[in-house]
Amino acid sequence: MTEKVERLEGKLDELKSEYSKTKYNKATDKHLGILRYKIAKIRREIIEASKKAHGQGFFVKKSGDATVAFVGFPNAGKSSLLNILSNARSKTAQYAFTTLSVVPGMMLYRDAHIQLFDLPGLIEGAHSGKGRGSEVISAAKSADLIVFVVTVEKPEDLDVLISELSFFDIKINKKEPDIQVSATKENIGTKIEINKSRIPNKVIAEILSDFGIHNAKVRIWDDVSEDEIISLLAKRSKYTRAIVALNKIDLNQGYAKIAERINSKFSMETVPISVTNSRNIDELKAAMYRNLGLMRIYLKPELKNADISPITVRSGSSVKGVARILHTKLANELKCAYITGASVKFPNQRVGIDHILQDGDIITFIK
Repeated sequence: MTEKVERLEGKLDELKSEYSKTKYNKATDKHLGILRYKIAKIRREIIEASKKAHGQGFFVKKSGDATVAFVGFPNAGKSSLLNILSNARSKTAQYAFTTLSVVPGMMLYRDAHIQLFDLPGLIEGAHSGKGRGSEVISAAKSADLIVFVVTVEKPEDLDVLISELSFFDIKINKKEPDIQVSATKENIGTKIEINKSRIPNKVIAEILSDFGIHNAKVRIWDDVSEDEIISLLAKRSKYTRAIVALNKIDLNQGYAKIAERINSKFSMETVPISVTNSRNIDELKAAMYRNLGLMRIYLKPELKNADISPITVRSGSSVKGVARILHTKLANELKCAYITGASVKFPNQRVGIDHILQDGDIITFIK
């Protein structure tokens, strides 16, 4: 840890201590808001200082329909899990810190090509650069889904992992708040048009001012915190789905209760597995696919007896959205489509371009 990071960590501890000792009431509401802003600012400075001291992070080339990152402490079984799920051959051993860089693999499941990343193990204090932690977390931030790999021996590791990621503004299984800040050159000041949060308008204006925004129209549709507004303005937040792979269940017959506790505490789907015995691996694949929000759509040309081919898209995709994935020209010329599947009432039903598809639908585009 560099001298600058140590100094920032000390300042962060002071601010946290002051915050915890300040009782909430109307008189201290503004002061607490400012303290939260300062805490978030110091956290960002720690991250930036760690990046400069330890490099810009691992290079991760993304491919496939979606990406999944395995996050966990050393020796939790991430590398062995990657090997059993994909075509990769990540080095494994019965000692910590075997993986020293990002190891990619590809998993084929329900016609979807899902790229998997085995990241180096984290340690407590990773956000400040310990064990190249800031680089590992930056790589995890680029994934579509995070799989926390923890063991039945140390399920409490999950608390630390989530805490470390929170320093990088990675929001686990949280809905991205609906906040609209439209900066303008007009001299209108900060105009709060809608505010469904419990933050006073004056505090919101002060936060925007700290970011150099003095003239803007603001609409806040959700009950958000000061930290969430700050993260939005700093453009650092990443709202990411995550599940838990509870590994080494062969070592503890009470694994079901441990999984229930994790699920209850974090509202996070938890899949008990044993990489050693290949137990529940199919269940983990299904959970990954489900939480990635993927679905298969089958394309059927207008020609009779033509081959039907699958394409993987995001759940909630429309007819026009799928057409746009295939080709912009097709989307622009699209008139309607014929659908057979769960999203319609009868086979070969004609639908409009805004029709929302469901998994397994068969679609014929009409230009």
